[in-house]
Amino acid sequence: MVLSDQDLSKAIATGRLMVEPFDASAIQPSSIDLRLGRMFRVFVNQTETHIDPKLEQPDLTEEVHVAADGKFVLHPGDFVLGGTIETIQMAADLVGRIEGKSSLGRLGLMVHSTAGYVDPGFRGKLTLELSNHANLPILLWPGMRIGQLSVMQLTNPAIKPYGTDGLNSKYQDQPESTPSRSHLGFG
Repeated sequence: MVLSDQDLSKAIATGRLMVEPFDASAIQPSSIDLRLGRMFRVFVNQTETHIDPKLEQPDLTEEVHVAADGKFVLHPGDFVLGGTIETIQMAADLVGRIEGKSSLGRLGLMVHSTAGYVDPGFRGKLTLELSNHANLPILLWPGMRIGQLSVMQLTNPAIKPYGTDGLNSKYQDQPESTPSRSHLGFG
């Protein structure tokens, strides 16, 4: 069951869902709007020859910080990591989905490739997988409403929510957009 605006407000008021900083105007009929942060991770292709998910590649991406009144230019075909301003915390009986805003999707902007799922128990900022499918550059402005979080009620609380010891929860408490930690899944 997807939570409605009134159920989202109740979940926030009771602490089952944390959105910080919280802006009541972000609550939509069945989602919460998310805003774009100022830090992006861009892929370095001048020195890296390939991506190997089995290896830790700390030099694969580099941080780009945009001024509060600045912009980030996302060129056609580009893929970068961005993040939300909001820090999210999900209760053990809630799960979320990140989706794009339809008005931005109509411009060719995708906010996630495959990682649109927010597990029960997740805590941290959300990493966005931003890609431009248009044939013109898209300007991304820090603070703009970039996506939306829909929240669903589980049939029962998760026994082992994200972040539980032994789960290998690689992104718990991430303070900004975080590069892939896929190498931690091998072994």
